[in-house]
Amino acid sequence: MEATMVNGNLTAKDFQTDQEVRWCPGCGDYSILAQVQKIMPGIGIPKENIVIVSGIGCSSRFPYYMNTYGMHSIHGRATAIASGLKASRPELSVWIVTGDGDSLSIGGNHTIHLLRRNFDVNILLFNNQIYGLTKGQYSPTSEEKKITKSTPYGSIDHPFNPAALAMGADATFVARSMDRDPKHLQDMLTRSYKHKGASFLEIYQNCNIFNDGAFEIFTEKSTKPTETLFLEQGKPLVFGPNKEKGIKLDGFHPVVVDLTNGFSADDCWVHDEKDFYKAQILVRMFDSPTKEGHLPRPFGVFYETERPCYEEQLNGQIEQVLQTKGPGNLDKLLRGSETWTIN
Repeated sequence: MEATMVNGNLTAKDFQTDQEVRWCPGCGDYSILAQVQKIMPGIGIPKENIVIVSGIGCSSRFPYYMNTYGMHSIHGRATAIASGLKASRPELSVWIVTGDGDSLSIGGNHTIHLLRRNFDVNILLFNNQIYGLTKGQYSPTSEEKKITKSTPYGSIDHPFNPAALAMGADATFVARSMDRDPKHLQDMLTRSYKHKGASFLEIYQNCNIFNDGAFEIFTEKSTKPTETLFLEQGKPLVFGPNKEKGIKLDGFHPVVVDLTNGFSADDCWVHDEKDFYKAQILVRMFDSPTKEGHLPRPFGVFYETERPCYEEQLNGQIEQVLQTKGPGNLDKLLRGSETWTIN
């Protein structure tokens, strides 16, 4: 998507600030910032109606670099603050920028409750599988046996699968992209915005200082075609340098088939973003190898559905009560309906 003048006279440069971008040279955050700034003119929302809320972490410097309203909040609580903002100002376009530590460790409880409540906000989860700001401790998404400053003999924690976590919390939009595929990331950011409800976009982001190359197998030209599976609505799941491999279901188990030897694209699983049960299988194509063999990692929209948004129901309920019962009495509410006499 080009940064053309589609939102009045705005371009990507209008969403840049005069602040020096202070991430480590080579950090994947630079690419994510650039893609967000590129898609912003296309969403058609005035800058003053866009809010970026972040928590704590390298990614959480995002509000400083976006020429919109924003708030750099506290660790793990960006989701809670954004929920309150959306409830009180539902007309705003609210974006939450967070990391795997910020949103899945201290903020994990807030994340799952925002998803189940389905506020109409956009969650961008930068996943680098490490704590970068605090200098390289293992995070909730770090792989088992990961050696870090806080796990010198290797992590014994089983990691979170963020997309599976979002599905378990009944998120209405779940997707995955990566920092080193700008076009795909722009498409996923735009899809996230267009979804009415809580959108959850996991973005693989390289931390070249403390966890360099964590996702190299999915981003390098030599391995990307065989290790990634890009999901497209209504199209068969095929991959490989020449699209010579496909995914079909053997019962509930995905298996790789050779499209040059006895199989065709017609035999493959056709992706349907509305299929909740198949989305559960897709997000679990995560740990490899499996008993079904080596599977590629899916990228794209796993699942999308419609459900009423929390802020609409909340404000609708308030309006209904005002119409039927009139304004409330705070003193009476605080006193309650029960009294005790103490002798």
